[in-house]
Amino acid sequence: MKRILIMLMSLGLALCACQEKPDTEVNVPVGKINVSLSDVSGGVGSVSATINAMGASKDAYRSWGITYGETADRTQGTDLVAAGTPSDGSVEVVLDGLKEEATYHLWAWAEAEGTERLWSNSYSTVMTLKYHPSDKLSGKIIGSTYSVDYNTGQQSETVNVKENAFDGNFETFFASYDRSGTWVGLDLGSKHVINKIGYSPRITQEHRVQLAVIEGANESDFSDAIPIHMIKNSASSGVMHHEDVKCSRGFRYVRYVTPNDARCNLAELEFYGYEGEGDDSKLYQITNLPTVVINTPGMEDITSKEYELSSNVYIISENGTNLLATSETGVRGRGNASWLYFPKKPYRLKFKSKQSPLDAPASARKWTLISNYSDKTLMRNILAFKVSKTVGQAYTPYIHPVDVVVNGEYRGCYQFCDQVEAASDRVPAKDGYLIEVDSYAYDETVMFTSVNGTPVTIKHPDEEDITQEQWNFIEGFFNKMENSVLSSDFKDPEKGYRNYLDLESFLKNFIVGEFCGNPDMLWSVYMYKDAADGKLYVGPTWDHDLSFDNDYTSHPINNLGDYVFCTKGRAASDAIRRVTERIVKQDPEAMELLAELWKEACDAGIKDLPQYLDETYLRLKESQELNFKRWPILNEKVHMNFQALGSYDAEVQFVRKTIVERLQKFGGYVNK
Repeated sequence: MKRILIMLMSLGLALCACQEKPDTEVNVPVGKINVSLSDVSGGVGSVSATINAMGASKDAYRSWGITYGETADRTQGTDLVAAGTPSDGSVEVVLDGLKEEATYHLWAWAEAEGTERLWSNSYSTVMTLKYHPSDKLSGKIIGSTYSVDYNTGQQSETVNVKENAFDGNFETFFASYDRSGTWVGLDLGSKHVINKIGYSPRITQEHRVQLAVIEGANESDFSDAIPIHMIKNSASSGVMHHEDVKCSRGFRYVRYVTPNDARCNLAELEFYGYEGEGDDSKLYQITNLPTVVINTPGMEDITSKEYELSSNVYIISENGTNLLATSETGVRGRGNASWLYFPKKPYRLKFKSKQSPLDAPASARKWTLISNYSDKTLMRNILAFKVSKTVGQAYTPYIHPVDVVVNGEYRGCYQFCDQVEAASDRVPAKDGYLIEVDSYAYDETVMFTSVNGTPVTIKHPDEEDITQEQWNFIEGFFNKMENSVLSSDFKDPEKGYRNYLDLESFLKNFIVGEFCGNPDMLWSVYMYKDAADGKLYVGPTWDHDLSFDNDYTSHPINNLGDYVFCTKGRAASDAIRRVTERIVKQDPEAMELLAELWKEACDAGIKDLPQYLDETYLRLKESQELNFKRWPILNEKVHMNFQALGSYDAEVQFVRKTIVERLQKFGGYVNK
């Protein structure tokens, strides 16, 4: 049976590279809004696109939709009215029944009662549709060696074997011996572009296909594998389910990778497509967020914070039109409590050469993947970093939400972040020092304890580079700083702490930590010294998964009569708590500057943080749904959680309420 595959032919598949200029503006009495198209992409016989509406007047518009046609004259096009109204903000529409070898133009529009139609820009020369055969493919059956004999619980090579997935019988199935990390697929003998898959779960095990990842590769060990599709929901058994694949690359090897703890339990598997090299014009993204793919040698699990696995790492972004492909990328675990106690593990990546993934400002080798397991909004770090930028800290780490796949298994929604290090476009201390007041410092090799009992880790220079002279210098300088704040003349302009500590950076970091209500603000504090004769600067902000009232020991932060740090917050030492208290509560000059910096933050738009939260919520909506299928913890108290609200929406609205109240109260603390 022949099927249709739409091949996107426009430049980079951005689909907007040839946008026309907007037509003459229409005078709309109810007010102008902006209507646009995004995420325009082709499928089998159809095109999908998202209509976006922005502007204060969008509630006055009662209908919207897309007009499409083969000419650049929109008056000759066909209307498709979209569901809802522009007040919804965005909606996805699908155009079906498009012609072979035709070039289409698309416009978005909105209408208000008694007014002319308001048009968007057009997408000119959007795409060319080409027909390709979609034949059912055959090849050598490949997959995990051992199946399980459910009667004995033992390994088998004769019962429930992988060949059952291709025998056309819904009553038989492949069940792997190992519960996770197993797979089944085909060696097609040559490269094929896959445009459709078919599958059916084992009878009575319908849920076990949910979150299964379909991969393509051209190396027999799947070291170069990338996802071509994901089965996002359970499926009924006893019937075949067919889904279109939107990936233009050709693959010799294709496989179904079992979801976690599912043992495959797959009755039938089919691949459709046509022979060909294909290209990379369109790759598969799991959601609207970029997809980060990690393939370790031999599918070895990442179990160490010290030992790196030299891996192939791919980052697919921009709706599948951009690919960063790397080899020999070191991958290891990272973090403290998040690594030790959470099943959803955080990771550190070390590229072979400097990269600027996802338009990050820095070009660097080291990057992190933050798991946010105990933060059920998946956005507390994102919000805190927004506060840091608004306050005007010298450096705020880059952060971008992503979906992560490790060895073909979906691991959830993560945050791709800078590694905190002294380097260009990161902490401005490349020729100086980076240290961390760190409660976990005793687990590190390069650390010291101050004369007042504060544990400090030396992050830069690196362990392999630091000299004893440098070690002695930064330890001595930190002691001078801490002693000066704790001395009787700490406010003295000549003898006091300002000779050793940059007050403005200290207070900006304080605002970020306290406004966000981070109980760990003094548990971990980064500081840096940019030159031998410079002061210690405080920052960057980091580790906010417990912020915004996510910790039972400090809840409710908005009912506290004082700062979090001096009531319910944890500290690496009593000395660092006293240092903070002296500066923000006993130094009139510092207190005055603190009030000024808070006013500047308010003027810079910190009051808009609830709106930023709403935007982030929409950005994460699709990914969080999959994340909590993989990690079903919305009804559980995790780590320091004081509550489990049962839904993502409820968790987000709680944080929103917390921020609104924080904006009302925090100024009172600062100006008291």
